[in-house]
Amino acid sequence: MKKLFGFGSKTTVLSAGSSGEGSSGVNQLPGYHVRDKDLGKIHRAACEGDVARVQQILLLRRNGPNDKDKRNRTALHLACAGGRPAVVTLLAKWKCQLNICDSENRTALIKAVQCQQEECTSILLEHGADPNLVDVKGYTALHYAAFGPNISIAAKLLSYNANIEARDKDDLTPLLLAVSENQQQMVEFLLQKEANIHAVDKMKRTALILAVNFASSSVVRLLLEQGVDISPQDRYGRNAEDYAVIKGHQM
Repeated sequence: MKKLFGFGSKTTVLSAGSSGEGSSGVNQLPGYHVRDKDLGKIHRAACEGDVARVQQILLLRRNGPNDKDKRNRTALHLACAGGRPAVVTLLAKWKCQLNICDSENRTALIKAVQCQQEECTSILLEHGADPNLVDVKGYTALHYAAFGPNISIAAKLLSYNANIEARDKDDLTPLLLAVSENQQQMVEFLLQKEANIHAVDKMKRTALILAVNFASSSVVRLLLEQGVDISPQDRYGRNAEDYAVIKGHQM
C-alpha cells in the first residue's frame, strides 16, 4: 500500500514571500503548495505566522477571517498546515468559521492532523471544530491520525467524540488504515479504545488479512493475541492463513 504522507520528514515552512523553488513562485507548506499569486494579504500573513499583521488586516477589514484564497483555503487552513498556533488562536477569537473546507474538502482540523500539528489540533477542538467531517477520500481527521505515530493527537480527537469506526471510500476504518500502514503503536491504541477488530473493507479484508499483507509480524501477533478469527475470507476467497502461505510466513 502506497504511503500517502511522509511523517517524520516534515517540509520546512517557508514564508509566502520567499522563493522556495527558484523562480516558480511555489513555496512548500506541509500539505500544501503555496504560490504568492494565490494568496490574499491575510493568507500570506498566516503562512508567515505574523500574528500582528493578521490582526491589523482584520481590524482594517482588508480581509475577513473566512476569506478564501484562489485554492479555497482560509487563513486558518494555512496557519494549521504550517503550525502557527498563535494565528489559529487569534482567528478563533475573531469567530472564524472552523469547518470551512478547501478544494479537497479538508477542514483546518484535517490539515492540522495531516501535518501533525498537535497544538493547532487542540485549539481547534477546544473551540468546537467538528472531528467527523470527511474529505474527498472519505477520510476524517482520525483517519489522518492513523497514518502516523502520534497517539496523543488520536486521543485528543477521540476525547472530542471522533468516530472510531468512521469509514473512508474504501470502507477502511482508522484501525484498518493503521494496520495497513504498519503503525503498531496506533493499532495498539485503537484496540485499547475498543475499535472493532472484526471490521472489513470493501474487499472484505479483515485487519488480520491486511496485517499479513502489509504489516510486520508483530502487528500480526498483536491481532492474534486479541483472539481475532483467522477464517474470514476476502473477495478472492482467501483468508489470512492463505496469504501467509503465499508470502512464505507462518501464522
